[in-house]
Amino acid sequence: MARPGAFGGDVSHLNLHKTFCIPHGGGGPGVGPVAVAEHLAPFLPGRGIVGPVSAAPHGSPGVLPISWAYLRLMGRDGLRRATLTAVAAANYVAARLREHYPVLYSGEGGHVAHECILDMRAITKRTGVTVDDIAKRLADYGLHAPTMSFPVAGTLMVEPTESEDLAELDRFVDAMIGIRGEIERVAAGEWPVEDNPLRGAPHTAACLMDKWDHPYPRELAAYPAGGVPGVHDRKVWPPVRRIDGAHGDRNLVCSCPPVEAYT
Repeated sequence: MARPGAFGGDVSHLNLHKTFCIPHGGGGPGVGPVAVAEHLAPFLPGRGIVGPVSAAPHGSPGVLPISWAYLRLMGRDGLRRATLTAVAAANYVAARLREHYPVLYSGEGGHVAHECILDMRAITKRTGVTVDDIAKRLADYGLHAPTMSFPVAGTLMVEPTESEDLAELDRFVDAMIGIRGEIERVAAGEWPVEDNPLRGAPHTAACLMDKWDHPYPRELAAYPAGGVPGVHDRKVWPPVRRIDGAHGDRNLVCSCPPVEAYT
């Protein structure tokens, strides 16, 4: 499907995450070889004039057997089929959502590669609803949000890979379409920007049992897709309300035992 050596670049990072089964993001660590053209070989860490740049000469070798086993089990034909499935899944999501959200970096035919980037910046400017609001509202649908604000701030990067079936892709797409409908209700003034199902998301069971003084009903907060308690079998309750992520990043609190506990 791809020949990195024929692309003409001097450096290629062959990340083994996602399709090659290495955990990524919060599950980490990401790992994969960095290949260079021959004229850069003397400058590779651990070779020539450059010494090692990490504690381990080979990065995180403990996770590499996972990718090795996956490659051996899948074989050449299986890997090609998995890649084609991942690309088809991303294009399916992009095609269904294009009329609801702008899709960045599509080719001349409107196609994307293995991921599609949904651009929320114009929506935020027009309505005040942010990419954070959309990501948190997905939790009320029982869905984990895609990568947010990477590689472009104010966007969601959707990478279905080959592991999601059509029903799950449709569930995500339907949720995003439902969220767009809620955004338009905010834009129309039906709900204030600071108090609506998106800004209030995610909604925990505890907050729904508490005093309710919001302009939208509890039922919509908890079951945005119209499910019924006891029947809506895909509901996954968020354990906590929204937190101030930026504040947490800037004010790290270590919950680890003190160093003395390890002596």
